[in-house]
Amino acid sequence: MSAALAAPQVLSRADHDAGMRAYRLAGERLAAEIANRGPLRLTDDGQLHPDILAAYWRHGYYIFEGVIDPAEVAALQRDAQNMLQRAPVTPEGKVDAQGRPALGLDYVRFPFRYTKPLSDPWGGTDALNGRHPAQMAQPQADAGAPEQVVFLMYSMCQSMPSGLRLYGHPKLLAVAQSINGADFVPFNDAIFVKQPGLGGSVAWHQDGVTHWNAPNWDEGIHGFNFQVQIYPTTVGNCLWVIPGSHKLGKADIKRMVEANGGSEQLPGAVPLVCEAGDVTIVNRQAVHGSFANSSPDIRISLTFGFHRRSSVLGQKAALSLTETNAVYDEGRIFERAAVIQVAIDARHQAFPDQPVFAYQPFAGLEAQFRFTPETFERVIRDYNTKDLSI
Repeated sequence: MSAALAAPQVLSRADHDAGMRAYRLAGERLAAEIANRGPLRLTDDGQLHPDILAAYWRHGYYIFEGVIDPAEVAALQRDAQNMLQRAPVTPEGKVDAQGRPALGLDYVRFPFRYTKPLSDPWGGTDALNGRHPAQMAQPQADAGAPEQVVFLMYSMCQSMPSGLRLYGHPKLLAVAQSINGADFVPFNDAIFVKQPGLGGSVAWHQDGVTHWNAPNWDEGIHGFNFQVQIYPTTVGNCLWVIPGSHKLGKADIKRMVEANGGSEQLPGAVPLVCEAGDVTIVNRQAVHGSFANSSPDIRISLTFGFHRRSSVLGQKAALSLTETNAVYDEGRIFERAAVIQVAIDARHQAFPDQPVFAYQPFAGLEAQFRFTPETFERVIRDYNTKDLSI
């Protein structure tokens, strides 16, 4: 038989894990050299410390250590696990594993996305404006693996009481203000679930799609994302970033992979290894991605981002909202930003001794956006149908 006709070798989970070891070690060494991590420090006037701000702009990412205390991490773990346990058994199912009506059946936007174990659902496809042009390796899961696993969960602020409180965290909002200005606006949120030995990959990409050819393009025009880690994040399951890539404009990722011999193990990337309670910040223009979780460790990352107001106002919906043809006018921005103000009050009610962030766009309107059953229905329910994706 001709070698050209031989069946391709199937990569096992264990082989994939072993094949990543040298790459992981190289990434860890580079991350240690850059050392772009430390406590979240603010100045006396509530701005992100200029040393951290400079490091973020230099490399396109930073790891804030120990931001979320253990008690709050535990609450986030409970609520995230509750979401997972209440997911339908199958993507089309109506009940969870205990036979209860599944969470989200009455949501306008279904809060779960599934994928085949260890697969890459977006790489090499036209999904999300085609921003994942090269597919990651897709090893075969171990025997007995389910056909589909939860890959993403949405509606953090609606489905997780602790998630809504997290969204109003004063230090994280201070970072958003320091980077995007006092009139900063929200992007969206999503919970990435990397189940041990099962979690799918997210192919190398840059998040932004709208402003690459804008005359006023700069390295911050597409905003940033936080990821709050509620479990220790290991070199085997974490997010990877290519430092400095946010400064270079639109990357030809497919060509980068081809130039690397077809391997998705792109050189120069660093793993964002974290402890539970650490928070990463990544520029949305940085080239980043994550590999199939062939490791034995779980990762659940609560991801939410923010934009400059000027980047969003007047823009047309992109990414998962493209088909809505929505335009982000003043009303749309105000309605989505109101979630921040309600979250600030929800946090204040739960933690009355903590500082309360003053969100400039809602100055003088705080009383109208207290966290109450009425504002939950008016502002929080199905809030993610009004996301501001660019």
